[in-house]
Amino acid sequence: MTLTHREITELLERHGLSPSRALGQNFVADPNTVRRIVRLAGVGVGDPVVEIGPGVGSLTTALCEVGAEVLAVELDRHLLPVLAEVVEPLGVEVVHGDALTVDWPMLLATHERWTMVANLPYNVATTILLQLLDDAPAIATMLVMVQREVGERLAAPPGSGTYGIPSVKLALSATAEVVARVPPTVFIPQPRVESALVRITRRPEPVVTCDHDEIMTLVRTAFGQRRKMLRRSLSSMVTPEQFERAGVSPQDRPEQLGVGQWDALTAVVLADRPGDTMMSP
Repeated sequence: MTLTHREITELLERHGLSPSRALGQNFVADPNTVRRIVRLAGVGVGDPVVEIGPGVGSLTTALCEVGAEVLAVELDRHLLPVLAEVVEPLGVEVVHGDALTVDWPMLLATHERWTMVANLPYNVATTILLQLLDDAPAIATMLVMVQREVGERLAAPPGSGTYGIPSVKLALSATAEVVARVPPTVFIPQPRVESALVRITRRPEPVVTCDHDEIMTLVRTAFGQRRKMLRRSLSSMVTPEQFERAGVSPQDRPEQLGVGQWDALTAVVLADRPGDTMMSP
């Protein structure tokens, strides 16, 4: 049922299409790879799955092969006839829309809990994932293919060289781990970089007490000067006494702090701000 390299090439030729560089399109053209993705996603018969950027339907057909109930969101209108031919006969609902602007609560209203499985466009992958954590609480888990460096950054722990703003933002709402790497040879066209499969699991309970936006204000300011100690990068926002009350060393650099420490620091700053109160996320 899944599409081979030859079948994808023929599909594109028949519809007069080629992958769009502007949209970051690299189609998976290897049945073993898409089946591996589905296996790692852990979905099966009747499971509601949302896929962003189905392309020509190579991963979509693998999801249908195990009996998943698939909702596919595709931005490129030129690919809609291909999807109508390949996946709609399999029962897939195809929605033409932009993952960054669609009404996710309305789109996902048919089920309380969804899994997202997707080969995301490299150029917007981080933006899509972080926005979905805010806008689509019904998506409980994600298994996504992204550029390897992006995946490592999203899953990076405090203290690592790749830990940064996206790492903290994701960790406020979820956990992430790189579960596999994917070589360029399985794509049409072949990208110049290696890809990674990242599993993201939404936290069942909040791990912070402060509003996420308030925490991220401190995080972005600090990482804007990541080579400096916090006492310097946050000098306009946090006093020495506030560092002490939060239990955070002003000699630390931003990549050394986990979400609990960012939350504690934010709580102290908000407590001292006239007229402000903390808000739960």
